[in-house]
Amino acid sequence: MRAVLFDRDGTIVVDVPYNGDPDKVSPVEGTRECMDRLRSAGVKLGVVSNQSGIGRGVITAEQMEAVNRRIEELLGPFDGWFICPHAPEDDCDCRKPKPKLLLDAARAFGVELSACVYVGDKDEDVEAARNAGMRMIRVGKSLTLVQACDAIVAER
Repeated sequence: MRAVLFDRDGTIVVDVPYNGDPDKVSPVEGTRECMDRLRSAGVKLGVVSNQSGIGRGVITAEQMEAVNRRIEELLGPFDGWFICPHAPEDDCDCRKPKPKLLLDAARAFGVELSACVYVGDKDEDVEAARNAGMRMIRVGKSLTLVQACDAIVAER
């Protein structure tokens, strides 16, 4: 893999609904080590996330950016952040499960879809990857993020 894209909440950090407080950011166990291994392998890393709290007026874009900065402090730098700030009823082009943000990320990184994988924890993540024609790894009950990273590094 040349690029790995991650969902944010529930995948790389513990899901805190509509989190606008950097102090509430808690990485999923083993995430920093996974990210460092992927970086060492020369893999570009991105985050693709729906953040409807902005569109719903629950948090501001500035609060979301503060949370994202805290995530980078804890997990290291990402090569790109691809965020949908819209509420579901806005029917935008960028909200997962639509593929736009995944396609934007691959294009921004200059990699073919076949060289990307998306890692997420929800049905909308699976559907977004399918809609983009991108490989998907779903983490959750049967597969941890550490196991997903191990599989990606082993493919290199």
